[in-house]
This record gives sequence, structure tokens and C-alpha cells, in this order.
Amino acid sequence: MSPFKFIMEESERRKGSRIVLALDVIDEHKNLLAKAMGILGDAYEHICALKINHHLVLPLGVFDGVKKILDKAHDLGLPSIMDCKANDIGHTNRVIAENYYKAGFDAIIANPFVGWEEGLQPIFEVAKKMSRGVILLTYMSHKAAWEGYGQMVYDAASGEASPQYLIFAKKALLWGADGVIAGATYPEKIREIYAVLRGIVPIYSPGIGMQGGDIEMALSAGAHYLIIGRSIIDAKDPAETAKRIKNSINKVLSERLGSRP
Repeated sequence: MSPFKFIMEESERRKGSRIVLALDVIDEHKNLLAKAMGILGDAYEHICALKINHHLVLPLGVFDGVKKILDKAHDLGLPSIMDCKANDIGHTNRVIAENYYKAGFDAIIANPFVGWEEGLQPIFEVAKKMSRGVILLTYMSHKAAWEGYGQMVYDAASGEASPQYLIFAKKALLWGADGVIAGATYPEKIREIYAVLRGIVPIYSPGIGMQGGDIEMALSAGAHYLIIGRSIIDAKDPAETAKRIKNSINKVLSERLGSRP
């Protein structure tokens, strides 16, 4: 098992949660760092990991404000994921990976569209060297995801036409990814992706709540971790909301376990 998969499973076990908190905080009053720290401090007991996007990286900087958040997350026993969607040539991707890992991120999200050779290969090399993780996009959660991830393309491996997202799922297995992203808004896609991955690579599903994704449908389709942002960070009581969602997830998991023959 890779180091990142191990720390995720350990965090899930300790916290009793499969929630990855998307800390996509926006603050018009510029108290961004304090607001992000406050939400993290409120909700940390009910989540198993933290995901940060450009909402914080761009205004705060990686090695300044964001690093403070990462240090706090690690003090609280939470792995952290950088949602940079790395999608460039290999030389640039190597720099992206090295800097985010050095800042303290345990994993980064990357886009398989750029391919392997002189594409994502350097990211996987850096991740292996630094004992970090790589999560690949297979199907995003927004309405236009079908235009890229859902298009039918020629699969060089099989010689047949295949949906792009299934080819990306196969690449996740081939390349040894630590996880894939598949939107909770498309449970039918999660089910197809899971059939390819067979539980070897865990599925992380964004889109629960504000985008319309359903907890039970996503989990039943094969999602393992649920990435949840606005439903928690915009709540009047982030801790209580995170706890309620965690309990809902665990109830679904318990019922599924109890229904097995």
C-alpha cells in the first residue's frame, strides 16, 4: 500500500469519517486565513482529510498563509490534498509537484489529459521519491464534464471506441494512482469507473450538497471518500453540519453492511 493510501485509511479509521473537507473559502473582508483556520478548527473532528484549491492558494500564497493551514491540519492529524489539477508539460508538472509537496501537501490532483511521457510521469516520480500521493481526474462534477471526460475516443489499448473517463480509470490502475475523482453528481459514471478500478484505487467524489450529489447514491455506486465544501464552510455551525453529514454517511454504510447476505 502506498504511503498516502495508508495515511488516508488511518485517518478514516481514527476519525470515523469519509469526509474530505474542501476548504474553498472566500472572504470579501480579506480575513481569509482566520476564516479558513476557524472552519478547520471547528470541523476537524468530523472529517478525515482536507482539500485546498486556488480559493486560498492565490490570495494567501503557498509558503505563507496556506502552509500555516497545512501545519494546523497536520497537527490535527489530517492529511491534505492540493487540488491544482496539474495539466502541463512534464518539466512544469515536476516543478508543480515538488513545490506543493515541499509546502506540506500529502497529495495533489492531476489531469490525465496530458498523458504519461513528458506529461504526468514526472509527478508520479516526484511523488514516489517524496512518499506522497497522486489523485487523477476521471469525471468532474459540473454540468459540462461530458464535453471532455465523457467524449467517445479511440482507445489505443483495445482498438475500440470508449468513453474518455473509462480510459482514464484504466490509466489510474496502470500508473499506480492513489485515487481518482468522479463527481457524485453522476453516480452512473462512478459505477462504471468502480467496475474498472475494482476497489484497488479509491474513488473521491465531489459535488455532494450544493451541486446536487446524493450521499447514498454516490456510496452505493462505489465512491469511498466524499469531498464536501460549501455545505460545511457556508453553514452557520460548520462543526454541527460536518457531524450531521458524517453521521448520515455512516448510517448509509452501516445499512449497506447490514443488508449483505
